[in-house]
Amino acid sequence: MAPTILERCEAHGLRLTEQRRLIARVLEESGDHPDVEELHARAARLDPGLSIATVYRTVKLFEEAGILERLEFRDGRARYEPADRDHHDHLIDMNSGEVIEFVDPEIEALQERIAERLGYRLMGHRLELYGVPVGRKARG
Repeated sequence: MAPTILERCEAHGLRLTEQRRLIARVLEESGDHPDVEELHARAARLDPGLSIATVYRTVKLFEEAGILERLEFRDGRARYEPADRDHHDHLIDMNSGEVIEFVDPEIEALQERIAERLGYRLMGHRLELYGVPVGRKARG
């Protein structure tokens, strides 16, 4: 099992105030990709004195330490997820903004073959698909 965000902060020697611990916990419990405003709203329910500036500074600190990964999905919002997660790709619902994570072995193999054909060894990638639901009710 991968270390928690708090464990990674401790391993990096980051000073963990109670507010930073709270932000880390809320991030860890997020099943989605929150932006700073969403993260602040969730954490402020537990600590009404938490300022949005503290959340911005903490997210920046975690990102710089390699604990969080910043994601931008063409909607003008930076979203975050733990940086040490297993590889996955994203499908973004352009109507709702929902981000659906997936892994597809065929896509992974195809990317490897393309890199090899072009004379490269693939070291990593990020795949984002953008779409709208068809022929079914939207998720969520």
